[in-house]
Amino acid sequence: MNVSGDRPIGAESVQVALSGDHAQVTVLPEQAAHWARTVEVPTGAGFLPESASGVFVGREEELTSLRRMLTGEGAAAVVQPRRTSARAISGLGGVGKSALALRYAHRYRDSYTLVWWVSAESPETIVSGLGRITEQLCPQWARGCGPEERAAWAIAWLQAHPGWLLVFDNVEDPSHLRPYLGTLSGGHHLATSRRATGWHALAPVMPLGTLPPDEATGLLCSLAFPGQTATAEQREAARQLAEDLGCLPLALEQAGAYAYRTGIDLDTYRRSLDLVLVLDDNRDAPSPERTIARIWDHTLTALTARDPLAVTLLHAMAWLAPDGIPRTLLAPLAPHPLALANALGELHAYNMVAFTPDRQGVGVHRLVQTVLRNRAPQALGREEAEQAVRRALPSGDSRPDDTLDWERLLPHVHALADTTPLHATASAETADTYERAAQYLHRQGRDAHTINLREHTLAQRVEVLGDTHPDTLTSRNNLAGAYESAGHLGRAIPLYETTLAQRLEVLGDTHPHTLGSRNNLAYVYRAAGDLARALPLYETTLAQYVEVLGDTHPDTLNSRNNLAYAYRAAGDLARAIPLYKTTLAQRLEVLGDVHPDTLNSRNNLAGAYRAAGDLQQAIALYETTLAQYLEVLGDTHPDTVSSRNNLAGAYQSAGDLKRAIPLFETTLAQRLEVLGDTHPDTLNSRHSLAGAYRAAGDLKRAIPLYETTLAQHVEVLGETHPDTLNSRNNLAYAYQSAGDLRRAIPLYETTLAQHVEVLGETHPHTLTSRHNLAYAYQSAGDLKRAIPLYETTLAQHVEVLGETHPHTLTSRKNLAYALESAKAVQQTDAATGALDSDSQSLFRTSE
Repeated sequence: MNVSGDRPIGAESVQVALSGDHAQVTVLPEQAAHWARTVEVPTGAGFLPESASGVFVGREEELTSLRRMLTGEGAAAVVQPRRTSARAISGLGGVGKSALALRYAHRYRDSYTLVWWVSAESPETIVSGLGRITEQLCPQWARGCGPEERAAWAIAWLQAHPGWLLVFDNVEDPSHLRPYLGTLSGGHHLATSRRATGWHALAPVMPLGTLPPDEATGLLCSLAFPGQTATAEQREAARQLAEDLGCLPLALEQAGAYAYRTGIDLDTYRRSLDLVLVLDDNRDAPSPERTIARIWDHTLTALTARDPLAVTLLHAMAWLAPDGIPRTLLAPLAPHPLALANALGELHAYNMVAFTPDRQGVGVHRLVQTVLRNRAPQALGREEAEQAVRRALPSGDSRPDDTLDWERLLPHVHALADTTPLHATASAETADTYERAAQYLHRQGRDAHTINLREHTLAQRVEVLGDTHPDTLTSRNNLAGAYESAGHLGRAIPLYETTLAQRLEVLGDTHPHTLGSRNNLAYVYRAAGDLARALPLYETTLAQYVEVLGDTHPDTLNSRNNLAYAYRAAGDLARAIPLYKTTLAQRLEVLGDVHPDTLNSRNNLAGAYRAAGDLQQAIALYETTLAQYLEVLGDTHPDTVSSRNNLAGAYQSAGDLKRAIPLFETTLAQRLEVLGDTHPDTLNSRHSLAGAYRAAGDLKRAIPLYETTLAQHVEVLGETHPDTLNSRNNLAYAYQSAGDLRRAIPLYETTLAQHVEVLGETHPHTLTSRHNLAYAYQSAGDLKRAIPLYETTLAQHVEVLGETHPHTLTSRKNLAYALESAKAVQQTDAATGALDSDSQSLFRTSE
């Protein structure tokens, strides 16, 4: 895995917060940004799916309520309630949530500049759905770029053109919408979801039940007797059938379509369903599934008689994603295009599928898919679905022209993995399908989204190829990398350890894959704070890279950079700085002065100088690096903003707060404008500015910033995320600096307990937290609690960081001072005071 963390060089550009994919920022070239600002909506633009039945009855009260909520006439609860209107509809499957949203969109379409429907089961489908805005409004840009760029362009366009409506259909996890609601303002967001919880901070919820009996009867009559007025007897039969079907709209639509296509009267149909109920073995199934199952045998029997291919297609589609199934994906299952068209037409006539607006794709209701999968013997249709997806995969290595094909196919690959039958036979072909899709996502920088695919790939390859086959080892390594990218270090480390042991046994000590495994294991050890195991691995790996690949090979340079970073983390700057200098010199020679790797090396060397107290050299390097980032990447590129933040930190370390604070303020303003108020980088900027205010003695401005940042860290990242713990520690320190130990000490105690729970007893951040609590006890005159904590912390600092690490020296000084004190002591200066955690996060992404 590449652990250098470098980003490619772009042209003059602007940043766009693409927050649906791990708060990712995408850089748009200036021409694309210009189009996003200037392209207007052509007549007829927009995207709404087709209704399966084309009939909608009732729900007037709900439609009125939706309109009132979205236009602000009533309670508005959204991520940014003053600027964005949002509403969420929740309810059980088949109750008509999507139909209600679709009806609203059609009724009020003329009130919006653009109406766009997004399938929202996952971050992937949201990114893909937004990207289709770009395909329609700016095809000249969409053709040559990837999914993130297309979604970023769409977000930039929506930001520049208010008055739109986005419908997020079938949201599985409300948190997936949070970044978009925060980034996009000036329009309305409407979501549908089966989940009734998790919306409190995003949007008010409208619980949606089944249809009232009169409306259910009307819907059934409209479908069974189109174009005519039902008789009293027919309405009574419809009322009784609707009651038997629980007034569930999906069941009513399919029953009505069946009655119309076959000519059966509703009373006879109802009595036949009672017989199905008696014979049905699945009596404990959830109510909607059981309702659909009751009408199933009749519909399938009729379809089989009319067109057996329709049933084959329906069973295959049960294993795919419910929306946007391309005709081209289904084509290999039919003998010729006309047969495919006829079969899909029959399914549409029975309200089993809905066509996309361009009629090039179809959708199947999720409840229909669930019933098909659960009732089909021997996973009927599964093999056909796997073959169809396999044939549709882009051939060979992914090309830019393939990105649209991949993005349309990915939901169906994910669906195959998600719906794997419990006792399915492993298949090398299916494993290769999952692997190819995961590798596409890896090339897109979306490793955290590959976990499910990589888990299935590994399981299938273990079963088919064996535990130590080279392809199995690759799959295990890649799964570990996906866990690492998602922050699951506890799951990544054992997998990396197993992979390294197996590659040593199978491939030998100096095989490139073995070196890669050793490097990856060292990286994840360091990320977990286990420097005692990381450093020897890095040292061994570098020596072997030099021997096998040569001194200036890119992998060797990355390895040298990583070892330098580990030395610096261990406080061994005497070894870190020469390595950083060597790496910088070699990258200058091999790659040139403004290559991203070279800029990265210069930044890392500056950080090492700063850590060593050589602020003169650090500041000069930071200033050079910032100037080059400005020249190469532009003023608002993420690397430029980070470089400005690092220079501000160096100025602060030098006591030059007059230059540091304006830079921190500029960085915060840029991140607020581009990324929004709760983006992790924005939180870090706010945190750094608070630290600078505190260093300047301006606690009136520092403490509110720290309080805001902590609250946002808790909301966005959770109570025990490392950045949240860091934020809580520094707020405690600010309270302590203001003499408010009553509020500082409980915060320190909470932070220490959480560090121990999340990171372990001897993680460097845990040691910092324990030291700071001891110092707070000492400041409060409570030496009985301070001294034992200092003693424990010193012993652990020596064990983990060594005798000469700066934190070890500080810990020893404070213990000595506490032991000499017989009464409360006043707060010492910064050299022997609490360890400020601000610097811990400054270079996290620079390696």
